[in-house]
Amino acid sequence: MMTQTSPCLSKVFRLGWSGSGMLCASLHIIIIATTAMIMSVSATPPADPITCTSNGCTTTNSYGAFPDRSTCKVGAAAYPTSEEELVWVVGNATRSKRKMKVVTRFSHSIPKLVCPGGEEGLLVSTKYMTRIVRVDQEGMRMSVEGGVTLRQLIEEAAKAGMALPYAPYWWGLTVGGMLGTGAHGSSLWGKGSAVHDYVEAMRIVIPGGPEDGYARIRTLDVNANSSHAEMDAVKVSLGVLGVISQVTLKLQPLFKRSLTYSIMGDSNLGEQASSFGNQHEFADIMWYPSQQKAVYRIDDRVNLNASGNGLYDFTPFRSTLSLILALLRSTEELQESLNDADGKCNGAKLISSTLESFAYGLTNNGIIFTGYPVIGYHNRLQSSGTCLDSLQDDLITACPWDPRVKGEFFHQTTFSVGLSMVKSFIEDIQQLIALEPKALCGVELYNGILMRYVKASSAYLGKQEDAVDFDITYYRSKDPLSPRLYEDVLEEIEQMALFKYDALPHWGKNRNLAFDGVIKRYKNAQEFFKVKEMYDPLGLFSSEWTDQVLGLKEGASMVRDGCALEGLCICSQDAHCAPNKGYFCRPGKVYKEARVCTRISSKT
Repeated sequence: MMTQTSPCLSKVFRLGWSGSGMLCASLHIIIIATTAMIMSVSATPPADPITCTSNGCTTTNSYGAFPDRSTCKVGAAAYPTSEEELVWVVGNATRSKRKMKVVTRFSHSIPKLVCPGGEEGLLVSTKYMTRIVRVDQEGMRMSVEGGVTLRQLIEEAAKAGMALPYAPYWWGLTVGGMLGTGAHGSSLWGKGSAVHDYVEAMRIVIPGGPEDGYARIRTLDVNANSSHAEMDAVKVSLGVLGVISQVTLKLQPLFKRSLTYSIMGDSNLGEQASSFGNQHEFADIMWYPSQQKAVYRIDDRVNLNASGNGLYDFTPFRSTLSLILALLRSTEELQESLNDADGKCNGAKLISSTLESFAYGLTNNGIIFTGYPVIGYHNRLQSSGTCLDSLQDDLITACPWDPRVKGEFFHQTTFSVGLSMVKSFIEDIQQLIALEPKALCGVELYNGILMRYVKASSAYLGKQEDAVDFDITYYRSKDPLSPRLYEDVLEEIEQMALFKYDALPHWGKNRNLAFDGVIKRYKNAQEFFKVKEMYDPLGLFSSEWTDQVLGLKEGASMVRDGCALEGLCICSQDAHCAPNKGYFCRPGKVYKEARVCTRISSKT
């Protein structure tokens, strides 16, 4: 036992180690206070991704499933409430050479980043590390703990008259999680849309030796030249370097924006997409390929005296009645079973027209939408996610993807294509749609393909060039051996992006195949490994999954019958698809090098 450890901390560690879920008095008070606060507003957020019993703990993500559908079971979970407690937890795990992984409050990463591997591992939750450490209005900086959510960061910055200029659109992310996966908004202006490029200083808890008490705090600052290389590794780290304790972000004075959605045909989308990001600061595009239309976000700063108090409460991020979610899911399951492409296309048109009618959740004054442009303060327009405050009453309402109700269950393929190649990539997709006009109606049920702009970053595992990020969300069956409608088209787009256009997958999204060999596309990967070796030489924050992604072990593909249906492999034989259901491994239609699961009436 370390002599500097308080009795309370000893109890946290000892009881947490057993997986009993018991905590010391200080943590217990927080749980009671949190529960009381939730009850007072008649709301309940999504479930904690960690579940513990006397036999240990398990964790998953907010969608209830990893890409390979495996369960992550470990020995225990710890919930530190301060940097002091965090150091103690990491130190004790290091002393016993125990694998560790950080789990955030909502755990929205799709890949298996949070699983340490092995049933003796430790989950370190940042759920209670949510303190605003320092607000520097004069220097336009804010220091926060790693568990602070994007929603909290935006609100606290606005109170001080400051703003994080660019951010993801979803509230339910933490500062540490955003940095770990390279999360971003949409902009080619300034330093670009990635949150990590606005980090000025960081404190990260890493393993140490006996002389350090087996854990130490590494402090980094961009103003100290000696830490530049380390900062470029730590600010996008996949969680393999340690636990981010504190982050200092460079902010800007709070400003206003003017937002208009403009709907156009997609005949010249390739040309437009290449230049649109340079024309408007917060530009993005929602593309509906089967409907042959695109929705352009014309979004720029305006003077503070511009009239308007607009609000963005994005409709798909709102609480939805569980009965409606179940109905929508059942309808899509039926359409899939009947190969009902027309039904999906009709549904997609209805959903997209409804979202257009309601301006995607925009209001001019926080109550009603009266027309474009919508003008408002940046903090009210940049991000949303009110389903985090779902009504209680036994999950009568929930986030659409909450696994506790029958709702959305999907794959999300997300990658960045270099700006110079975007036109060709879009035209290739359009060629596919010309051959299969109804193929992406299923994607349009999930609001189409979201195209966001990202800028090249100095982060070793950040974007390597200015690019357009393509977010593609689509139906996932509860049965991993069940193919989906137009399986081949979705797989061809995925492989085309990754292998023809050398796209970089989003670290926090995607199926397994997207990460095979990807580390070779990062020119400073070896510099990242140098920092990794310095910070965690025993690999206590690494796992089999992260070693595969980083190319330190054989790739992330899992070859077995039906593996291509879930993106666990690229098919090389029919058995990797679903031959008993008429799906066979065939070349792509436009990208001939692709190998995809194609539905045919008989084997030819």
